[in-house]
Amino acid sequence: MPAAENANIAAVVVAYDSEETIDECLSRLRAAQGVVEIRVIDNASRDATMDIVQRHAVVDPRLRFIANPDNPGFAVACNQGAAGSHAPWLAFVNPDCFVEADTLARMREHAHSLGDVLIGADLIGEDGVRDNAARRRDPDFAAMLRDPSRVQLGVPVESSISLQSVDAVSGALMLLPRVLFEQLQGFDEGYRLHAEDLDLCRRARGAGATVACANGVRVVHVRGVSSRSRPLFVEWHKHRGFWRYFRRFEAPHRDVFTRAAVFAMIWGRFPFAVLRAAMRS
Repeated sequence: MPAAENANIAAVVVAYDSEETIDECLSRLRAAQGVVEIRVIDNASRDATMDIVQRHAVVDPRLRFIANPDNPGFAVACNQGAAGSHAPWLAFVNPDCFVEADTLARMREHAHSLGDVLIGADLIGEDGVRDNAARRRDPDFAAMLRDPSRVQLGVPVESSISLQSVDAVSGALMLLPRVLFEQLQGFDEGYRLHAEDLDLCRRARGAGATVACANGVRVVHVRGVSSRSRPLFVEWHKHRGFWRYFRRFEAPHRDVFTRAAVFAMIWGRFPFAVLRAAMRS
């Protein structure tokens, strides 16, 4: 275990119907170096998630939880967890991410070398395939109209470097100083699900911070566990999030015809996205 002065990370976990993975996630966080606080925010799970969380809380005083009576969204819950903790570093960890004992400490050490930074990790699926969301460029919706391949936001990994500067990392696992998070006023609570991580990373860069992926820090990410049973809900809020992101960052610089075309593009693909998600489920 690290020295007490290095135990300065608050881990925030937002859960929803996460019984398949939350036990493993919390067990690993409790064993993680540098973690002094664990905050679980449950968004009205309908399964045994909270039973599992309470079992961990009974035996580990670092773990506290909030059981929301409804589902206010990922951004709101992340902000709740941050507000309910005090450590100078914040790690947002999805309940389907399985960190190693040194994962967060290594991310923090990388962050120390960059000053103001928001840092992610090399996310790997159970099948060993890299998660493209771990390294992304900003969406450019007008460019997507001209070139549909621009819909794919992932950028290739530069395996020769340990820290790769990118436009955005995944909200499934990110670490940043509390002072930066508070300067940004946290996640934008206007997002319900999806794109809030893109938004936070873009605002962090706008505030002068670096966004980077720690290529040498690998973390297993079991994607989509809590969303499989609700494809309509997930896809609705994903597309709503993209439209909000466009209106915030790009629309002010586009003419009315481009704005209308982007609206049609985003919402025109919505029914097909729901169908694909339902078929996967």
